[in-house]
Amino acid sequence: MEQQNFNTTVTEFVLVGFTQNRKLQSFLFVVFFIVYMTTWVGNFTIIVAVITDHQLHTPMYFLLANLAFLDVSDSSVNAPKLLSGLLSQCNIISFNECLLQIFFFHFIGAAMTFCLVVMAVDRYVAIYKPLQYLTIMNRGVCVGLVALAWLGGFAHSIVQIELILQLPFCGPNVLDNFYCDVPQIIKLACTDTYLIELLMVFNGGLLLIIVFIFLLTSYTVILVEIRTHVTEGKHKAMVTCGTQMTVVSLIFIPGIFIYARPFRKFPMDKLVSVLYTLITPMLNPMIYTLRNAEMKKAIRRLMRRMLLPGKKIEA
Repeated sequence: MEQQNFNTTVTEFVLVGFTQNRKLQSFLFVVFFIVYMTTWVGNFTIIVAVITDHQLHTPMYFLLANLAFLDVSDSSVNAPKLLSGLLSQCNIISFNECLLQIFFFHFIGAAMTFCLVVMAVDRYVAIYKPLQYLTIMNRGVCVGLVALAWLGGFAHSIVQIELILQLPFCGPNVLDNFYCDVPQIIKLACTDTYLIELLMVFNGGLLLIIVFIFLLTSYTVILVEIRTHVTEGKHKAMVTCGTQMTVVSLIFIPGIFIYARPFRKFPMDKLVSVLYTLITPMLNPMIYTLRNAEMKKAIRRLMRRMLLPGKKIEA
């Protein structure tokens, strides 16, 4: 990614991180490493189970596997740099690497936002059009909707980067965070950033609020329909929608706190950032597997196939 603003003299940024205490850094390294590995194992297990288990070859689980892939990708944008910084105490990131980190973080995060919209649409069709569900949500439609979600994420992220590239950076170069993000880097620009901040809030925060309200309204309508009209599979449908609402809340509430306000420093910012970037991607697969009977059965079948290769596995 080329640097377009010739008034920028900053070539690297220093990430403050969490603490300068060596013992606390070692403790945090262990904690975040376990979180990151758990994220990989949980989401990778979901992806492999959906791919290998024919009983999960349905639109809902196809979308769930895509969400799991996004969770792994989202966590991998920031976690490796965080872990290496805690281990080596070298918290320097180049200007271009910082921009790449912002680009991929917002690209994947926005794609995840639109993927959750697609999952809500999938549940709406499943409840309101059960007989036509597989016809409407066929493979081509699912792939097309996921592709649109990724394209939407790309468009959102490229706007963020283009706005940042218009700003001059001539010092200071210290970011009070453990990764590069828009609110912190904009504050380091050597110019008035009021208009840019306003555009960023509209592009990020307002988008999150609108989509969050849309999803809460959609799931409320779906749950009302389930309670009043659905008889067969009622409990399963309510559990599925409840699970997706939990995941939506975990993703959107911290995101709205960070991006839907003026870019000022708040005491809770780093804690919310940890929740948003590290904890939520780890919790999502747990929420889906613990509350989804079919997924739990599929994972048990996957484990038996891995431990007992060649043996016939019962459904």
